[in-house]
Amino acid sequence: MSRSGLALRVLGGATLALFALAAFTPLPNALCRRTTVAADPRPAQAIVVLGSTMTPDGMLSASSLRRALHGILLYRQGLAPNLVFLGPRSRSGRSQAETRAALALECGIPPEAILTGEEMWTTRDEALGVKALLAPKGARRILLVTGGMHMRRARWLFERAGFEVLPAPLPDASCESIGPENRIGLTMSLAQEWLARAYNAVVTEHGG
Repeated sequence: MSRSGLALRVLGGATLALFALAAFTPLPNALCRRTTVAADPRPAQAIVVLGSTMTPDGMLSASSLRRALHGILLYRQGLAPNLVFLGPRSRSGRSQAETRAALALECGIPPEAILTGEEMWTTRDEALGVKALLAPKGARRILLVTGGMHMRRARWLFERAGFEVLPAPLPDASCESIGPENRIGLTMSLAQEWLARAYNAVVTEHGG
């Protein structure tokens, strides 16, 4: 057998082994739990709710709605005087940030407490955008609201932007995924998050 043929067999065997570990063992669940960050809900100067997604017709996705409601709950607990909603406009033209702000108003949050930011497409954009948004208020200590798997990277980027970050993640139900298909999906989500962390580390290292 040629070296190339042997290499292909080894690669194929390794791929099958990794697939089996991802699909039929609790390894992805364990890695997900190690990735998440514990909540630290203490008083801060602002609550920052990171963007998520919207449906094609301009409605908040389940993830975006959960994050918004979590931020509203933290505000109602008296943990910060400012509530920041982020999220760009969808293809329908509706703003995720403004839709969340409207929800907060309906929940009794005073309009003067709400700030919004739209033109932020990545977590790095959000960190820099919130820095500019909160600068007039002198707010540097923030409660950061995002998904459990996303929190570690988001906290790192916001700390690089000069914030003191208190994590306020939502519990990540995907860490408890069962069944081969769901575990494969979880593995892909973890891989995407790790790649995003590596990309942000390289960009930051080179001053981009």
